[in-house]
Amino acid sequence: MGHATASLAAGVRRTDLDFALIGHQESWRSAAEVLAVLRGTERTRLPDDEIMEIFPWIPPRAVCNVEVASATGAKARGVYIDCFIPPDHLDSEYVHDNIGRVRAAAACAIKAGARIVSLGGFSSILIEGSFDQLPGTSDTIFTTGNTLTVAFIAQGIRKMCALEGREICKSTLLIIGASGDVGSGCARCLAPFAKRVILCARNAKRLQTLAAELEADGTEVEIATGLEQVPYAADIVICAASLASPSLQLSRIAHEAIICDAGYPKNLSPRSDVPGARVFFGGLGQIEGGLSFMPDFKGILNRHPFADVAHGCLLEGMALALDRRFEPFSQGRGFITRDRVEEIETIAAHHGIRLAPLFNSEGPLEGMRTSPFRVELGTSVPA
Repeated sequence: MGHATASLAAGVRRTDLDFALIGHQESWRSAAEVLAVLRGTERTRLPDDEIMEIFPWIPPRAVCNVEVASATGAKARGVYIDCFIPPDHLDSEYVHDNIGRVRAAAACAIKAGARIVSLGGFSSILIEGSFDQLPGTSDTIFTTGNTLTVAFIAQGIRKMCALEGREICKSTLLIIGASGDVGSGCARCLAPFAKRVILCARNAKRLQTLAAELEADGTEVEIATGLEQVPYAADIVICAASLASPSLQLSRIAHEAIICDAGYPKNLSPRSDVPGARVFFGGLGQIEGGLSFMPDFKGILNRHPFADVAHGCLLEGMALALDRRFEPFSQGRGFITRDRVEEIETIAAHHGIRLAPLFNSEGPLEGMRTSPFRVELGTSVPA
């Protein structure tokens, strides 16, 4: 264990970077592949039990340089920093340790001279609304990237509705994880166009506040603190809960419902079963100008059926860097508005960063009739 850890000591270093991306691996498979690249092809791949033993001892560090190209011809240079959070340490039991890892990753970004830093996956959830937990600096700006994530979720819903011949204005929209930054942002963007909206999350007080805001604009809103309380069968569902693993089991879902799984890790349980449901993975964008990694982590950090696809939370920092707008575009919880979403959409589109082609675990969805996704009926209380 000590020898393998020592071999990872030399991190990727570069000063005066445009951006840094902070993330973590959502599965032991991807964690093992990260270690394999860092150790080099000349070394024998470590057995699974040794990887699981070593991983928690690896401190956050830069693992590769990143370059993104704009459709305008501009380029921005950055670095990807992995928090090395063990994939099975994402639940509340490990919050203190994980916040420490995000802080250490942020310190790496500052040391590298990154001008703007995007927080990906659980790193954004851990810090959401508490940016004072990050190291203080006047030269490095942090963003959760949640505004562009919301933009791509909303675009994906509209596109999927068009593919399926659905009208949002006749639909019941269920947002799971509605009290979070992404969930509440999706509500503000899509609720005004739906027939009715159901907000589901554990925090009743936040739900009531958001419901009052939407109702003031004329939206019919119901709230639920558990899926078993959902009063209507929803035909459009956004899963944006903070779950440590894919464990969400849906209930009260209409036949052939459109379901957007925007979680990282994914929200929907692999055992889920709602016959006829149309599932797609949301919040993802594609970079027209291309994305490159050194060393080559492309097949690891881009696990999608299309090239140059990334989560909106990471793409927001890259888009802002390309636009030379080094500002905390997304910070805190509950401040994502339709105006802000439209603003970041315009910035991203200018640089050729657009909604990724739609797909789910069975493959691409466009150019073909979307295939049903099996989701098991059941109940679960979302984050």
